[in-house]
Amino acid sequence: MAAVETCGTGSRCPGSMAAATNTNNVTSFQRKGPRAGGIDRGGSRLVSIPGTRPSVRNGQLLVSTGLPALDQLLGGGLAVGTVLLIEEDKYNIYSPLLFKYFLAEGIISGHTLLVASAKEDPADILQKLPAPLLDDNYKKESDEDTCNYKTPESNTEMKIAWRYQLLPKMDAVPVSSSRFGHYYDVSKRISKELIEASKWHRFFLPEKLSSSLKVEPCSLNPGYLKLLHFIQSIICEEGFDGSNSQKKQKNILRIGIQNLGSPLWGDDICCVENSDNSHSLTKFLYVLRGLLRTSLSACIITMPSHLIQNKAVIARVRNLSDTVVGLEPFAGSEKETNPLYKDYHGLIHIQQIPRLNNLTCDVSDVKDLAFKLKRKLFTIERLHLPPDLSDTVSRSSKQDLAESAKLLGPGCGMMAGGKKHLDF
Repeated sequence: MAAVETCGTGSRCPGSMAAATNTNNVTSFQRKGPRAGGIDRGGSRLVSIPGTRPSVRNGQLLVSTGLPALDQLLGGGLAVGTVLLIEEDKYNIYSPLLFKYFLAEGIISGHTLLVASAKEDPADILQKLPAPLLDDNYKKESDEDTCNYKTPESNTEMKIAWRYQLLPKMDAVPVSSSRFGHYYDVSKRISKELIEASKWHRFFLPEKLSSSLKVEPCSLNPGYLKLLHFIQSIICEEGFDGSNSQKKQKNILRIGIQNLGSPLWGDDICCVENSDNSHSLTKFLYVLRGLLRTSLSACIITMPSHLIQNKAVIARVRNLSDTVVGLEPFAGSEKETNPLYKDYHGLIHIQQIPRLNNLTCDVSDVKDLAFKLKRKLFTIERLHLPPDLSDTVSRSSKQDLAESAKLLGPGCGMMAGGKKHLDF
């Protein structure tokens, strides 16, 4: 009771907790939160921005990549102020889908877009974005697309290997009470009304290089230098760096850079192993990440890393990126005819996950991930090996399954790794 009696001047000193409750119909313990109008009492929290949510691990502000399954793998979404590097597949079929998902999510969320490309006009890229799906339509389309792959539950439990029943199920849609992330139909295009209502900026390299003949002497590639100046001007002029204090509503700048490092950008890093401008790309990423760290922006970059012959350059590029996702399609490879991968179109590798405010990065412990491009949906699933004793697997292909299983992580195919098989 001594602690209750020694109160400051002007504050009430109730003799009991019930007295405080009966006075104002509230308890004496209240959670400190933002007042009406979005003004925080402490002034430390950010104003609520549509299409964002804080991370449950470190409180970092997150945005959706446009693919809920990928958000789940990255720890809830893409952190604001970070770079997501997509290593393009060989035929550049699936990486543009992830690029368009990211941009389409920005339009639906009301974010500002900045699209940069040296190959295709950004205006044409926006016209080809997938159309959003409602929750009911998503469930309907998902059921229609997977009807050929599903079997009755009783039969599935009998055929599936016992080790997979113990693994946690990975849902294509993260279960969450808050609305975060949308689903898209790749067979349809986004409406022109949504594109016209959104705010976006375009950077088409052929136009930027022909607009001015003067190039400042710098160690950076002229295309990279102009892109950095353009990004910096958008961030500063529109107040994404917090310099414009008069701006009432804050927003997120989504930056999309397509085919960075390709010869179309004037970079010869993909042509020769010992390039003269090998440091130009790494310097660009270093400066870009510095701009992102001090602004409300997130960036996605697609890069043909399979064309870069110098492995040291690839390692430096990955270190300068916060999140690295690689795509390995089965088309044109031996895995295309392997019965192990008959239900999938490729493997997806989460090579690096950001660990903010640290010198080291995090590595995903999930190694057995595959993607599938269905009629309308692009899904990411766990790679499940077919049962070794299944009637659908011929005896001649069991040795191929065992050898292929060794290439996967320890969580997939441990029982199929042996060379001997039981026969009945």
